[in-house]
Amino acid sequence: MISRRAALATIAALLSSVAARSAQGEQFDVTSGQDSLPVSRYAAAADGKRPAVIVLHGSRGIELRARAYQRYADALTTRGIDSYFLRYMTPADMAALTSAAHESREVYETTRFDGWADTVAATVTAVLDRSDSSGRIGLLGFSLGSYIAAEAAARDRRITALAVLYGGMPQAMAAKIMATKVKHLPPLIALHGEADKNVPIAEGRQLVALGKLVGAETEFVPYPGKAHGFDFSDTDPMTRDAIDRVTRFFQATLAV
Repeated sequence: MISRRAALATIAALLSSVAARSAQGEQFDVTSGQDSLPVSRYAAAADGKRPAVIVLHGSRGIELRARAYQRYADALTTRGIDSYFLRYMTPADMAALTSAAHESREVYETTRFDGWADTVAATVTAVLDRSDSSGRIGLLGFSLGSYIAAEAAARDRRITALAVLYGGMPQAMAAKIMATKVKHLPPLIALHGEADKNVPIAEGRQLVALGKLVGAETEFVPYPGKAHGFDFSDTDPMTRDAIDRVTRFFQATLAV
């Protein structure tokens, strides 16, 4: 006969296993060119067709700050929005971005924005093909992921909304917009710390100006005294402020 303590231990282990699977999310791959990239899906509890947000991490990936990214997924899914975390970096990307000097990384990134945007487009297609998709998709980018999200949003009219944190628009795409060769951006919100030493706040302001130039609804939210990645703090009240602003923005723009 199984003892009460053993039974409780078994139940605890099962619950822990379920919680771990829930935190990990559903996993699948998207193919872009010759690359197959992993995506983690976190589904909202709501029934029926739902909007979705594709999340693009910074250059250090997701795992290093998994708790911070998970807070955004939790806030979105709680409000009926599915979240998809796209790990857009190939092994070659990771090798180039982790070993090179800052200037070399920037040069490398300029050669990859088109390819990364293609991967985002492939992910958009995969999400739209799901039976639970409402057809409305937002992009949420952090740092390097913000530049990729902005590039993808300018190229792909299927994207309904764009939110960026401490990022901007790749200069090649910015030049096309200013030359009116690209005339589209979705509604966007940009959040940026005024003390950001990694990505100058002028980059965020430029993105908003480009949005206004093509007639998009825009909002720029500066955070006085805040540095790069300020919303990853576990104790700063501005973390909750940023998450709430982003979530409300997607609720408003992705509603059917």
